[in-house]
Amino acid sequence: MVSFLLSILALVLGYIFYGAVVERMFRPDPKRPTPAITKADGVDFVALPSWKVFMIQFLNIAGTGPIFGAIMGAKFGPASYLWIVFGCIFAGAVHDFMCGMLSMRNGGAGFPDLVGKYLGKGARSVMLVFSLLLLLLVGTVFVYSPALILGHVAGDGTRTAIMIWVGAIFLYYVVATLLPIDQLIGRLYPVFAFALLFMAAALLVCLLVKWPSLPELWDGLGGWNEKAGIGSQPIFPCLFITIACGAVSGFHATQSPLMARCLKNEKMGRPVFYGSMITEGLVALVWAAVASWFFFDGGAQELGAPASAPAPAVVTAVSKGWLGVFGGVLAMLGVVAAPITSGDTAFRSARLIIADFFHSEQKKLARRLLIAVPMFLGSALLLWYSIADENGFNNIWRYFGWSNQTLAAIMLWTATAYLVQRDRGGRPWYLLTLLPALFMTATCTTFILVDKIGFGVRASAAPVIGLCTFAVGAILFYLLKHFKVK
Repeated sequence: MVSFLLSILALVLGYIFYGAVVERMFRPDPKRPTPAITKADGVDFVALPSWKVFMIQFLNIAGTGPIFGAIMGAKFGPASYLWIVFGCIFAGAVHDFMCGMLSMRNGGAGFPDLVGKYLGKGARSVMLVFSLLLLLLVGTVFVYSPALILGHVAGDGTRTAIMIWVGAIFLYYVVATLLPIDQLIGRLYPVFAFALLFMAAALLVCLLVKWPSLPELWDGLGGWNEKAGIGSQPIFPCLFITIACGAVSGFHATQSPLMARCLKNEKMGRPVFYGSMITEGLVALVWAAVASWFFFDGGAQELGAPASAPAPAVVTAVSKGWLGVFGGVLAMLGVVAAPITSGDTAFRSARLIIADFFHSEQKKLARRLLIAVPMFLGSALLLWYSIADENGFNNIWRYFGWSNQTLAAIMLWTATAYLVQRDRGGRPWYLLTLLPALFMTATCTTFILVDKIGFGVRASAAPVIGLCTFAVGAILFYLLKHFKVK
C-alpha cells in the first residue's frame, strides 16, 4: 500500500509542478479567440462550460483502458505503478495537452491535419488512413467489451444476451455520432463521468480500510507475471502496450480536438487536457492496486472468483463484493459507461476527420449520414469478425493496442516538430516531447517485432531492439534538425 499511496502523491505533484512547466512551454493566450467562438456551428463547434468540457474529455479518453488495461498490467507487479506515474506525467498528459492546444491554435484541426502541417503532407495522408482504422477498432472493441459486462450482469452471459446488448450499444452509437455535441454528449456525459469517479473514489476508500498487503516496489519488479499466470512476457515492451489509456494513448489524439472545439479560453487547456489525463492515471492506479490484491493477496479466493479471471470478471466481482448493491450499481455504471462513451466519440472523431479531409460542412444531417453510414458498415464487419472467430476479439484488441501506442508516438513527434519550428535557437523545449516520442517509438517497434501478431522475434532480444531504436531515432532527429536549421 505504501508504493500505491506514493504513486498517487506523485501524480498530484506531477500535475502541480510538471504541468506548470508544460503550460509555460506552450504559452497559452487567454485573449486569443478559440474555435468554439470563431467557428461556432451549433453541431461540433459549441462553446461549453469549462467544467463540463473537463468531464466530457475525461470520460472520452477513459474507456476501458485505465480499468481493463490496469488490471492486466497489474500482473506485472509494482512495475505497473511506475509506468502509470511516469507515463502519465511525462508522456500521456503532455501528449494530450499538446494535441488539444495545437488543435485550438489551428482552428479545431483534427489529428491528421496537425500531422500534415508539422510533419508533411505525405504524413497527413498516411495518418488519415491510420487514425480512421484505429477509430474503427476502438468503436468495435468498445461495443463488444461493455456488452460482455452487461450480458453477465443483466443476464446469464449467453451469446444471445451479449448480442442483444451489442445491438443496443451499436444503435446508440449511430444516434450519438449524428446529434449535435451539446444535445446528448453535453448533457449525459458529465453524469457518467461522475459515476466513473465515484467508482474510483469508493474503491480507494475500500483499499484504505482493508489495507491489503500489496506488492511493493522494494519487493522487486521481476517475476510477478509468472506468479499471475501469464508466463514469461517481458515487462518491456508488453507492459507499455498493455497499460495505454492509463499512461499514454494515441486514441486521445483523436479525442482532444473534439473538446478543443468547445473550450472558450486557452488557459483552460492545462486543467482540461493535462488534468484529465492525470485523473485517468489516478483511476488506473486504483484499479492496478485492486487487481494486485486480487491476484497476489488472496482477493480472488475471498471473492470466490478464479485467480485467472479476465479483466471484466475482476471488475464485476470486486464491484459486487466491495461496494454492495447500490455502490456496485454505480461502479458498474461507470465501468460500462466509460467504454460506451469513448466508442461513440471515436465514431464522431472519425466522421469529423473524414469531413475535414473532404472539406464537407456538417450542419446538415444528410451530409453527416453520407459519411457515417459507410463508417458504421465497416465497423459492423469488424464486429462480426470479432464475434464469429474464436480469437477474433483478442486479435483485434492486440492490434488496437499496438496501433494506439504507435499513434501516440506520432503525435509526440508532431508536437516535437512544432516546438522545433517555433523555438528555433531558443530554449530546447522540444526535449519535453522528444524523449517520450523516442521511448514510445522504441516500445512500438519492439512490440511488433517480438509479439506473435508481428514478426515473432525472440523476447530476449527486446531490450537490444528497444535501445537501438531509441538511439537511431535520436541520431536521425538531430541530423534532420541540424540539416534544416542550416
